[in-house]
Amino acid sequence: MLEDALQNIINVDLNKEMKKSYIDYSMSVIVGRALPDVRDGLKPVHRRILYTMYEAGLTPDKPYKKCAATVGDVLGKYHPHGDAAVYDSLVRMAQDFSLRYPMVDGHGNFGSVDGDPPAAYRYTEAKMSKLSLEMLTDIEKDTVDFIPNYDENLKEPVVLPSRFPSLLVNGSSGIAVGMATNIPPHNLTEVINGIVAVIDNPEIDTDELLSYIKGPDFPTAGIIMGLGGIRSAYTTGRGKIIMRARTEIEQMAHDKERIVVTELPYQVNKARLIEKIAELVKDKRVDGISDIRDESDREGMRMVIELKRDANASVILNQLYKFTQLQDTFSINMLALVDNQPKTLSLREMLDHYIRFQESVIVRRSKYDLKKAEARAHILDGLRIALDNIDEIISIIRSSYNDAKANLMERFSFSDVQAQAILDMRLARLQGLEREKIDNEYAELMKQIEYLNQVLSDEHLVLDIVKNELIAIRDKYGDERRSEITAYADEINIEDLIDEEEVVITLTHFGYVKRLPVDTYKSQRRGGRGVTGITTREEDFVEKLFVTSTHNHILFFSSKGKMYRLKAYEIPEAGRQAKGTAIVNLLQLDSDEKITAAITLRQFEEGKYLFFGTKHGVVKKSDLLMYNTARKGGLAAIVLDEDDELINVRLSDGNDDIILSTFGGMCIRFNEADVRPMGRVSRGVRGIKLSDGDYVVGMSAASEGDDLLVVTENGFGKKTPLTEYKTQTRGGKGVTTYRISDATGNIAGITVVSESDDIMLITSEGVVIRMKTREISRIGRLTKGVRLMRLDDNVSVVSIARTDEEEDEETETVSPEETVGEYVPDEADNEEETAEEPDTEE
Repeated sequence: MLEDALQNIINVDLNKEMKKSYIDYSMSVIVGRALPDVRDGLKPVHRRILYTMYEAGLTPDKPYKKCAATVGDVLGKYHPHGDAAVYDSLVRMAQDFSLRYPMVDGHGNFGSVDGDPPAAYRYTEAKMSKLSLEMLTDIEKDTVDFIPNYDENLKEPVVLPSRFPSLLVNGSSGIAVGMATNIPPHNLTEVINGIVAVIDNPEIDTDELLSYIKGPDFPTAGIIMGLGGIRSAYTTGRGKIIMRARTEIEQMAHDKERIVVTELPYQVNKARLIEKIAELVKDKRVDGISDIRDESDREGMRMVIELKRDANASVILNQLYKFTQLQDTFSINMLALVDNQPKTLSLREMLDHYIRFQESVIVRRSKYDLKKAEARAHILDGLRIALDNIDEIISIIRSSYNDAKANLMERFSFSDVQAQAILDMRLARLQGLEREKIDNEYAELMKQIEYLNQVLSDEHLVLDIVKNELIAIRDKYGDERRSEITAYADEINIEDLIDEEEVVITLTHFGYVKRLPVDTYKSQRRGGRGVTGITTREEDFVEKLFVTSTHNHILFFSSKGKMYRLKAYEIPEAGRQAKGTAIVNLLQLDSDEKITAAITLRQFEEGKYLFFGTKHGVVKKSDLLMYNTARKGGLAAIVLDEDDELINVRLSDGNDDIILSTFGGMCIRFNEADVRPMGRVSRGVRGIKLSDGDYVVGMSAASEGDDLLVVTENGFGKKTPLTEYKTQTRGGKGVTTYRISDATGNIAGITVVSESDDIMLITSEGVVIRMKTREISRIGRLTKGVRLMRLDDNVSVVSIARTDEEEDEETETVSPEETVGEYVPDEADNEEETAEEPDTEE
């Protein structure tokens, strides 16, 4: 016995055996579980679930059925694995936050975006969705191959006909042995439009396809940052895209703000996200958050992050983008099975494989329909002969004992099928109406056979059928894109691809910026005034508005003396009623940093200067060419002393008259020629000599015929002709511009205005009041002005801003008696401070 056993031992190289076994196992996992087929975009488990539901008659027009029954059928017939795997797959196919277009219509608890698990399959019910039925259209017409199931008692489809491109539309993810796939979902309308474009123009390239298939479209919407990752994925099959939640900063009472999240990046668990934010607040990695609430309901998502009074909402939002999944990365790896072999595919390759598969489906369907039509025509042909010879047919049948079929076949050369059809024919078919129906049916079949033969002989006609059937599905099930694709600061944009056009750029007081086409802006109001057509958040208003070209530069200057630069096309375009994008999403602003000035220019040219003014009375003039850089993190534009801030920046030719005004009521007017050009990284020189505790509240350029508007903390103000401010040497104390008293308070701000401007007054409580400058009294320089607005105790005006006049439906002229405030003249103060020699400190 032992000797016999030893003789049956086979020596095997362990390394080779392990290698062979591991490869066999790997391919089993790759083909049988983890990777989708490029043709129908499904893994075996999803394909088996849909086919089982189709066989069970769980179509959209039928009642729901317990998921336990479906899971049991899938396991018993086709999928010899655990029930948890099947039910988890079925659940995901029903979740509208997992699939862009759900394939299963679920009834009951199928989980939530918070990560809540679904109910057990004995409680839930499901049937096929309307769109998933298109996956199995014509499957009974021999359009795909069938193979035996695991026990060879039944047959299952190798692939579904998939009358729409499911692989791209719903995407797929899976981890195999040594490889993984992660294909994002897309918009059905865009993908079908892309396929139609490929059929119409086989030479189309990836860049042209991007005009049809703009990028992934996630079921949870959100914002996709930039096109670089999308283009890389579509070209090479691999790429990374950055996704952001959709957020809004809302104003609350008592100078507080809140961040409202209405859309999340794909596959982000909302409950865990809230926990993560709470941990960051607890660990003091993010400071300034007072409360977090989930106000989501059946109507939509709403996550509220309330901030403390002194918190900067934009800074906190950037921190949350950095530390939480409010900003997340989706790694695209477009790996799928092609002829049962894993292959990384570009977008064009995916579309080509799908088109070829659909061609084969149409050809196989046409062959099937042709065979059925020819078989039916063959029978009808026999019936027509029988009706023409009905008396002889009846005679043969009556005279036959048990060989009527053979006698008919011998007499009329009928086939076995034709003879049997004649024997099965009812007597009612002998009447004239039935004969007419047979002739009509035969004629229709002849037309169908001719058409099907034409289809099978003409590849172009096959492609036309593919295109037309896809268009029908698009028109029936297509919808609008959910995920917005916007520019990203770290992405290099190709300017040559951007059409040059005139646009309007608006920047609001609270830092929201947007781009509008000029024609849209002009259509808002009669005469082309556009401010009133722009919807901003409560108590916000448009502070800067200018017309420029999409290819022009926009220079943004911050209170910390830094310059940021964008092209106009990098600012997201928005509708007339949209409030725009928070500027913090476009520029890498630091904490407590805000934009104080914005300048647009076509190019950096010689002979132009930037003129700076700071809170401590320092001014500087620098050559514009020194700022021609695109540094992403901002560029130092002026060196500021400690506690100093940049007040304003102007683009000039070096010969303007500059006006500086102080908190204590002093004002100086001097020519830019008094300030020599300096380097970019320099401090500047004294523009006005300040008394102890005094500081600059405004800088403006004098314009011929305009007035200087001065507003005080307690709501008093006045307009004074600029001719009353004589030009003197920079660096002196200036002259008195306002007679300050306890009643008026100190100066809150100044600006040069014309009769066609509006003025915005912002109070310490965040209240914004708008008034027309032509309604404000024009009085002398050495006065205390008139009351512009009444304020409660402990409330003061903190800043002012000039904006374009808001045009009413009917503009009325204002008489001098209708000006704002009541003015009682004081005795003029004829003592003026003399200008001092300028300070040349740099």
